[in-house]
Amino acid sequence: MGITTSRCIPGEIGGVGHYTRRVQEPNGKEFTTGQRLALVFVPRIAALLIRLLGMTLRYVDRAEPGVTPGYAIPGPTVFAFWHRSLLACAHRFRNLDIAILISPSFDGELIARTVERLGFKAIRGSSSRGGVAGLRNMQLAYAAGHRCAITADGPRGPAFCAKPGVAQLANSVGGVDGAPGTWVGCFYALPDRAWQLKSWDRFLIPKPFSRVVLTWPQHVHADVVCTATVQGALDRAVQMARQRHRRYR
Repeated sequence: MGITTSRCIPGEIGGVGHYTRRVQEPNGKEFTTGQRLALVFVPRIAALLIRLLGMTLRYVDRAEPGVTPGYAIPGPTVFAFWHRSLLACAHRFRNLDIAILISPSFDGELIARTVERLGFKAIRGSSSRGGVAGLRNMQLAYAAGHRCAITADGPRGPAFCAKPGVAQLANSVGGVDGAPGTWVGCFYALPDRAWQLKSWDRFLIPKPFSRVVLTWPQHVHADVVCTATVQGALDRAVQMARQRHRRYR
């Protein structure tokens, strides 16, 4: 199973603040009764299924020389990955209190409640609803020492196209010794056997007992962080995963 990467003109990061338990859409409209019921039951069931599936998966790290996998690096850090890898990553990075930017849509609400049950810190943000609040809340999460993760092409794509949010966050926080800006780490998760949805991101659902390759290319140095360099590192992560996947065939 392979994928192709693409170049594009990216959009902008956005957000509407921290995730809350208020049963209300971001525009203030109340959820329907059916949506309320879904919010009660779906996250519980989804989190349980992710844990059960994750217990059957075998994760393999492949890092370029000198690169430490991100989960082994204490926060604060900034990491980027593709939206299609969310499920493959949910079990591997559980209970690390990672701050992750999630769309403020109803689907995002379901995802936020699910990942918080897996030990993530959900912060709401969108590429279509203004950028200030989401970026600010990720800055606060970084300042509090969290590992910060952003799906670079989320929440609606185009797939494999990095938007400016990752670079904006990295360039707006303090790095080593208080210097402006910090480095960015990129990674990719590719199961050797998976169901691929017909969604904008070609979302991957790993099949039980599959092997998931996690690739970690060289970090993007703070001095050169921009959307193009983040895109390049993500492309490199995909390339590394495809090479590893072919070896297992």
